[in-house]
Amino acid sequence: MAVNLPAPDPAQLLAVPGVELGVAMAGVRKPGRKDLLVARLASGTVVAGVFTRNRLPAAPVVLARKHLRGGPVRALVVNTGIANAGTGRDGLKRALEVCEALAAGLGCRAQQVLPFSTGVIMEPLPSERIMAGLPAAVGDLRPGNWAAAAEAIMTTDTVAKACSRRVRLAGGTAVVTGIAKGSGMIRPDMATMLAFVATDAKVAHGALQRITRRTADLSFNAITVDGDTSTNDAFICLATGRGPAARSGKDLKALEAALTKVAQTLAQAVVRDGEGATKFVTVRVERGRNAGECRKVAYAIAQSALVKTAFFAGDANLGRILAAIGNARVAELDAAQVDLYIDRVRVARRGGRDPAYREEQGAAAMKKPEFLVRAVLNRGEAACTVWTCDFSYDYVKINAEYRS
Repeated sequence: MAVNLPAPDPAQLLAVPGVELGVAMAGVRKPGRKDLLVARLASGTVVAGVFTRNRLPAAPVVLARKHLRGGPVRALVVNTGIANAGTGRDGLKRALEVCEALAAGLGCRAQQVLPFSTGVIMEPLPSERIMAGLPAAVGDLRPGNWAAAAEAIMTTDTVAKACSRRVRLAGGTAVVTGIAKGSGMIRPDMATMLAFVATDAKVAHGALQRITRRTADLSFNAITVDGDTSTNDAFICLATGRGPAARSGKDLKALEAALTKVAQTLAQAVVRDGEGATKFVTVRVERGRNAGECRKVAYAIAQSALVKTAFFAGDANLGRILAAIGNARVAELDAAQVDLYIDRVRVARRGGRDPAYREEQGAAAMKKPEFLVRAVLNRGEAACTVWTCDFSYDYVKINAEYRS
């Protein structure tokens, strides 16, 4: 059960002029479920993206990178069930076949289609099933189909992930809507598992790419469920230009803030829906020398299996957190300067147990479904925030039975 994460209300999801979405049941891996998504983009849409840094990228990642460099994008196609990763040249061939089939149906070139896949690694993509399902997905294309689109890209997710915002620009109000999927194999190193955020604002490509990278760093690059970076991670931002233009510095800043808020909401939803998660934990590292060392410490805490199992149990075995901080490989870190808080309770002062701390205080905080871990390094002014979850019995069960 996801931690304080309701299913998105379709009525609250705003259509983005210039984007149409269609879904279908293609039987990619399991019958009777939505597992295919097609997005048709209006002519002139600007698309930016960041992708996994895993050195074994999936075939659709390789192809999407190539197509994105080649010119204007007119469509996206996403399948769930099979990741098409670890499939060699055959995987590239099958991914291209899907692009060609969709391009023929939409009247564009295959190089104008970006493919995305998620699911089981090292199994061949059933491209024939996907191609057979494309006409139904194309027939379902409509602007207000975001809720169905979010559902169609789920794998082990228990809740679809989608949200919208409006942003006021000088020339009028723009819309931002996004969807994401992800629950396990989560420790992005560029973006997230799969996430798509769209706006009708008019933005230059260079500006959108810069915004996309910065947005990723403040959202999808600030989460972890299990420390594993997927082979298929992709974060795509697109601007259709059918709404007000964002040209001034003020407008670009406002648009970036809205895109970041949507991306952070989606990224946090991924953590809240982490496989078997029962706790949502914010890890905040403060007063480091630079953002890099704060990030090292934050991830050392957020990815420690010992810390995460203590979170699950509500066990205030907080020495595990101090040990994780010491294991962050931060040069010249002086443990005698470190303070540690759980919510507002200071549990460690200057590297040792705070004399005023009582274990029942820490236990009470860690029993809650959401709490804050704050480490203060006392050696600078930099800070970093990372979001994580606990490790429960169900995490092992879900992954032990993933292919069954």
